Amino acid sequence: MDLQQKYILIIGCFDTKGSVFAHLRRHVLAQGEQVIMMNTGVYGTTDAFEVQFEAATIATEGDYDLDRLRAERDRGKAIDVMGRGAARVTARLVAEGKIKAVIGMGGGGGTYIALAAMQHVPLGIPKLCLTTLAAKDLSRQVSDKDITLMPSVVDVAGMNHILKMLVEQAAAAICAMANVPVQQDQEVAGCVAISMFGNTTACVDQCTKLLNLEGYEVMAFHATGTGGKTMEALIREGSFDAVLDVTTTELADDLCEGICSAGPERLTAAAEMGIPQVVVPGCLDMVNFAQPDTVPARFRNRQLYSWAPDVTLMRTNPEENSILGERLAGKVSRSEAPAAIVIPQQGISQVDAPGGIFYNPEADTVLFQAIRQHAGSKVKIIEADLHINDPAFAEILVRTLLEIVKK
Repeated sequence: MDLQQKYILIIGCFDTKGSVFAHLRRHVLAQGEQVIMMNTGVYGTTDAFEVQFEAATIATEGDYDLDRLRAERDRGKAIDVMGRGAARVTARLVAEGKIKAVIGMGGGGGTYIALAAMQHVPLGIPKLCLTTLAAKDLSRQVSDKDITLMPSVVDVAGMNHILKMLVEQAAAAICAMANVPVQQDQEVAGCVAISMFGNTTACVDQCTKLLNLEGYEVMAFHATGTGGKTMEALIREGSFDAVLDVTTTELADDLCEGICSAGPERLTAAAEMGIPQVVVPGCLDMVNFAQPDTVPARFRNRQLYSWAPDVTLMRTNPEENSILGERLAGKVSRSEAPAAIVIPQQGISQVDAPGGIFYNPEADTVLFQAIRQHAGSKVKIIEADLHINDPAFAEILVRTLLEIVKK
């Protein structure tokens, strides 16, 4: 197999869906593309086309023997093993520069395996999955990747006129996406990641305006859990020159099991990658839940506020703020690159302002004290007698960021 050019990787269970994948392959080839076929079906293969990576290889890459996997007849284990193996092979092909796009098809098992493999494909390389599960919550499987889910409408099992049409459309879509030329933007001073929330929009908008004036491109991430995970993933992929983490609210959701948790790895990527960062305890006054009846029973007597019909905010208390301040400062202090924490003493969110529903200077004081106490000696602490959404606070953030970037 000549791999001097880039290929479209096709992933699926060829033991049970060989005819469907043969149809997909024909239409991708008809677009002038070359393909790599990966079989993740444990019970056989197909003679309808050449397979470059057979199931035995995928199972071995998943740390298991295919014959043993067949004998055990454990579907859950098989999906796990083949997903792990497919991910490793895909990661290697990407690292070798051989992949221009990835497409998979399937039901529950096939979808899981394809999405597991796509987790190792970086931003910008198209990823599409034609799946029976497109309308279900696949947020965990998709995670922070730019994966396109396409409903199969009918099961991906045997050709019929509906599936035939959709497979042809999927082939056309992945080929078109794979050949979109990357536009070279005008020269910029650098690229900055910034985190935001409705409660910090005024601050982020002003920071973005000021950074744009300095020639920087700014990418904003909504701190809803997925947004924070995506920002962290792109930092690790080397997409940014600096980070302005205005809205660290996902730490509060991680602590209190809110719906916007980005997990324990939030606020770790910049330190690990040695990227300059300026961090704000933005919106650490709140934990996010959905409708009021979704608030856990243990929190029902806490201070709650309906931000929207489907968003219920809970005010963090001094005990939680002490933990959050320690966690934030500890994560930032791991950085060997220049880092600063900037504290807005007059409030850390739109609703944490004089007269605001969450205004609680005593709780904020505990948060700020914990940050001061646990920040390492290399971290610069700046305290501003301002509210987070004051224009002057945004000016301090941008000035601080530019100073540490120049270092």
